[in-house]
Amino acid sequence: MLRVVAVDGPAAAGKGTLARRLSAHLGFPYLDTGLLYRAVGMSLLSRGFDPRDAQTAITAARALTIEALARDDLRGPSADMAASRVAAIPGVREALVAFQRRFAEDEGGAVLDGRDIGTRIFPEAPAKLFVTASPAVRAERRWRELQARGVHAELATVRHEIETRDRQDATRPVAPLLQAADAVVIDTTYLTPEEAFQEALAAVLPRLPAG
Repeated sequence: MLRVVAVDGPAAAGKGTLARRLSAHLGFPYLDTGLLYRAVGMSLLSRGFDPRDAQTAITAARALTIEALARDDLRGPSADMAASRVAAIPGVREALVAFQRRFAEDEGGAVLDGRDIGTRIFPEAPAKLFVTASPAVRAERRWRELQARGVHAELATVRHEIETRDRQDATRPVAPLLQAADAVVIDTTYLTPEEAFQEALAAVLPRLPAG
């Protein structure tokens, strides 16, 4: 059995921070799977293509390399929406599902965060978390993140974009954002990062097979 920790949840819920801490603590490689979709989406936008162009998006997804995840334009509203659009294309998801499975299998295990890790990518993962928070709190977190990077944005606009992304992710016909039936829910609305990490660790450790 692969030693996979699946961390799912909506945007700005804190799943990335939590997954990175788990990765460091457990000594597992980490993959932010949202960056895969962002990298595909932004590769299209930067070349003047529409992220909704299925064939071009599929070609870009099949050609994706781990080095592409180091682009410096993969955070922000444009990358968010581009990612959501390419994620709705079945062929893109097929190519990136294969990418994610290869990553974890090559390493003998991993911590992956995204929106369908525990439901589609690794439904057999022994440890699954669903990390969430209220839309208001998630919008403020994302807004502060943008401010820290020098990106001007109105809080109301950021909240609208997050709620729009939530609807798109929850209603798309291919691999919608869903909580796996056997996932442990961690609501970070009122938790500090340390409190969230301790809850996650307590949920994960008993479920991982011995290495």
